[in-house]
Amino acid sequence: MIRWLVLLKPGDCLLIALGLAGVVASFPLAWRAGVAEKAVVRRGGELFSELDLRHDRRLDVPGPLGVTTVLVDRRRVRVAADPSPRQYCVRQGWLARPGEIAICAPNQVSVEVQGTRRTHDSLAY
Repeated sequence: MIRWLVLLKPGDCLLIALGLAGVVASFPLAWRAGVAEKAVVRRGGELFSELDLRHDRRLDVPGPLGVTTVLVDRRRVRVAADPSPRQYCVRQGWLARPGEIAICAPNQVSVEVQGTRRTHDSLAY
């Protein structure tokens, strides 16, 4: 089972070590937005409310189809109920990391978690 180890040369070992070091060094980049601080709730593209994630609460957001219910619990946020037919935003579940978002497109409501710094979904020229 360990016969393949004899085929490794010193350069191979160095390359493996550098690869592992690169992976370990890149972990902080995944959490560069810091800790989740607030949830931004938008209705029809406009700011409806900013929720502090340190305080548990429930928010009812009226939309064209009905009321969307947003819950904050233990520094997490989720869409608990929505009148949209497919329930994609409800199925999204708990959002806890900065940059995560749940969009209830038919009811024009979105919930985004923001942290200490702004994150980017993608970059374009």
